Amino acid sequence: MDSFRIHGGRRLAGRIQIEGSKNATLPLMAAALCTDGDLVLKNVPCLSDISNMARLLRELGVEIDGDSGTMLMKVVDHNLVHCRYDIVKTMRASICVLGPMLARRRRAVIAMPGGCAFGSRPIDLHLRGMQALGAKIDFNGGDIIVTAPDGLKGTTIFLGGPFGSTVLGTANVMCAAALAKGRTIIESAACEPEVVDLANLLNKMGARIQGAGGPRLVIDGVESLGSATHTVIPDRIVAGTYAVAAAVTNGDVILEEFPYDGMLAVIDRFNEIGVHVELLEGADDPMHATVRVTSERLLKPTHITTQPHPGFPTDLQAQFMTLLCIAEGNSIITEKIYPERFMHVAELSRMGAQIYRQGPTCVVAGGTQLRGAPVMASDLRASASLVLAGLAAEGETNVSRIYHLDRGYTKMEEQLNILGARIERISESATSKDGAGTTANEALSAAES
Repeated sequence: MDSFRIHGGRRLAGRIQIEGSKNATLPLMAAALCTDGDLVLKNVPCLSDISNMARLLRELGVEIDGDSGTMLMKVVDHNLVHCRYDIVKTMRASICVLGPMLARRRRAVIAMPGGCAFGSRPIDLHLRGMQALGAKIDFNGGDIIVTAPDGLKGTTIFLGGPFGSTVLGTANVMCAAALAKGRTIIESAACEPEVVDLANLLNKMGARIQGAGGPRLVIDGVESLGSATHTVIPDRIVAGTYAVAAAVTNGDVILEEFPYDGMLAVIDRFNEIGVHVELLEGADDPMHATVRVTSERLLKPTHITTQPHPGFPTDLQAQFMTLLCIAEGNSIITEKIYPERFMHVAELSRMGAQIYRQGPTCVVAGGTQLRGAPVMASDLRASASLVLAGLAAEGETNVSRIYHLDRGYTKMEEQLNILGARIERISESATSKDGAGTTANEALSAAES
């Protein structure tokens, strides 16, 4: 497994562009199962999760040309319905093929996904939605078997759960309802920009979906969906992460393709802390803006509570915890989406952070200089928080198990190095017997010489 060697204390400055959204791309790719026509996606990020979804779709009879940038997809076999555990276990988002496959093929067999490092993430709301549309649910040998031999029928569905709405559950029901008979109303639908992006694609394909971006969706089913070309929205979590990178280094960074309109809760907390996100371009299309990120020399503490969109996103909780470690005073972070999502706390503490956890709440005693240390990533966003801590820390930080990062950030080290960071990717395959690491570029040069 690769690791990062980070030399901290370097002020970031310059300009980079935010990549396409991973969380939007995955259900957009699954929508290819809804049509016999061509689906062309642009601005697809180069990530391991995207590669795994492409692998799954190929096993389900989808022909795919391209793995990032522009991707062309077309179904060539509608008889394949089994999503094997070997693929599903690598990516929980595999479940987003359920709705499209059930609607078009009337049968889906999907291995039961496991939990995550920060707790269980059940799919009961997905299945409840399919049952409401008329599907039958069975379980056999670790597989979920969902069938609708007579097709799906529109109905009214409540999708609220104990921690709010479900993004992928909303995506699944929306895709299924787009091809169901009659009208479907989804109450307590997820409002995230990624759901809006999927609704926009489905409408381009001929679906009739109203209300995307709000908690009530009205979907009038159609007989079939056709071809479409669609550009993926920018990734708001990547945008937030790089904005924090600028802030923790007291930098001056310009971010292009910044989804400003999808990040208002984040920008509100930035303002409270003393981080300035100045809109330079894109007022006419605030999901594709250009912003300048700077920060005050003395950052202030704040309170953060994660909530479903348009509240503060759980996927930026860990990154903001790193930021608040260097703010003056005590901050409070409460996690309302995944109460166990604090795997990064122990690792940040190794770097000198003073964080006190009580259940779903952490008190961050800021103002302490972080110090470089060997730390281990546990999940995607926790990994990002440790990289940010390494940028702000004195000395050298080694972050191991960065394969988590490659799931959600395209060559993060290269992007940050463009801004002036000093990060080396250390390849385990190039590690010598005495344990000394070699950078990936050094290993490549050695192999070629």
